[in-house]
Amino acid sequence: MRGKVLAVVLACLFALSAAAQSASDRDADSKIRALETVWDRAEEKGDIGALNLIFDRSMIYIDEDGSLLTKAQFLNRARNESGSYVQWLSSSIVSVKIYGDTAVVVGNYTVKGVHGGKPHQWSGRFIDTWTLRAGIWLCVVAQSTPVLR
Repeated sequence: MRGKVLAVVLACLFALSAAAQSASDRDADSKIRALETVWDRAEEKGDIGALNLIFDRSMIYIDEDGSLLTKAQFLNRARNESGSYVQWLSSSIVSVKIYGDTAVVVGNYTVKGVHGGKPHQWSGRFIDTWTLRAGIWLCVVAQSTPVLR
């Protein structure tokens, strides 16, 4: 009899834990999606202050050409390209996967801007990795891959 009671108690605890985790994951998913939107708008406007707040100090960005950028290099490029190279940026998130204090985002993006003095549009895919530090989600690794047509 004790074994059955223990099994029922454990099943109830597991169900409660799963429900709490599910709610926590939904909350994290919403926050991450909002941060991805903040990133798009900040990059469009060259808002280095906003980008600085959402990137971890150790952030690594793998650019479309395969080069590695530190947070400082990415922010400097965003500052210099504001209003020219990136005039409009839109992304659609394919999935957000939460793994405890880590989230992985996969999506598609389209950018319109000026390249070589001429209007230009390009598209690609991205993967961003976020981590929860002191209650704040920060991007630690990001990568962009162009879609060749």
